[in-house]
Amino acid sequence: MDREKITLTGAPETMLATLYGRALDSRAPRSFLHDVAAAEAVSRIDYDFRKTGVTASSAAGVAMRAKQLDDWTAAFVASHPAVTVLHLACGLDTRVQRLTPGGDVRWVDVDYPEVIALRSRLLPLPGGDYRMVGSSVTDEGWLQDVPADRPTVAVFEGLTMYLREDEVRGLVRRIVRRFSGGELLFDVYGSFGIRLQKLVPAVRNAGATLHWGLDDPRAIEPWGVTCVESVRSLELPAVKEMPASGRIPLRIMAKLPGFRDVGRILRYRY
Repeated sequence: MDREKITLTGAPETMLATLYGRALDSRAPRSFLHDVAAAEAVSRIDYDFRKTGVTASSAAGVAMRAKQLDDWTAAFVASHPAVTVLHLACGLDTRVQRLTPGGDVRWVDVDYPEVIALRSRLLPLPGGDYRMVGSSVTDEGWLQDVPADRPTVAVFEGLTMYLREDEVRGLVRRIVRRFSGGELLFDVYGSFGIRLQKLVPAVRNAGATLHWGLDDPRAIEPWGVTCVESVRSLELPAVKEMPASGRIPLRIMAKLPGFRDVGRILRYRY
């Protein structure tokens, strides 16, 4: 079987770093995600994954972040008889394969057309009420094609930092206006993390640029949302399950000003 050559650059290329992180985690003795679909996808891609700079330790961080968002998404789905899941900037994330939603879940994966085309070639197609939409998530048109008849959770991982504040604000407000209620689940960098972006190999080597950081989760509540949970990336519950070689450095960093707020995983209700 021919391997997929990657021609993506900039922010879309960085999705390969998180894919590779989940693949490495799946091979770890104590995997957080067991994402074998990610490992299979990596084996079919013609790309020098050394460019991502992802190591076994940073792969655990990728997997822990994904697991937190998975858990919140699953909890939302379980608490409603029928829901819509908007998976924005889905990239090659296997979230729908990991969560295997039932027939009462409408799942919509959204990303650039070229990413969706790659996704359709590399990942198994889920059953049920599932669709892929080829569009920038910041475009306004695609959202109008999603029925507004159910509680809706929007989950977006590794997206906000590549957008400008007005783009994030516009996206949040469009979702809040479109649906009668639900949740937004996403990760952010703090302003300190944005300043350190050139130290992140996946960002630097892809020629991507990070723009927006958020230090106070409640600062965006005027956009029509209420923060109900905020977890620092260095203090995720799964950190305690890491080997000491990875756990101890994270705990030290979590006590340092600036570093402790380098990133967060956020849950909002609207």
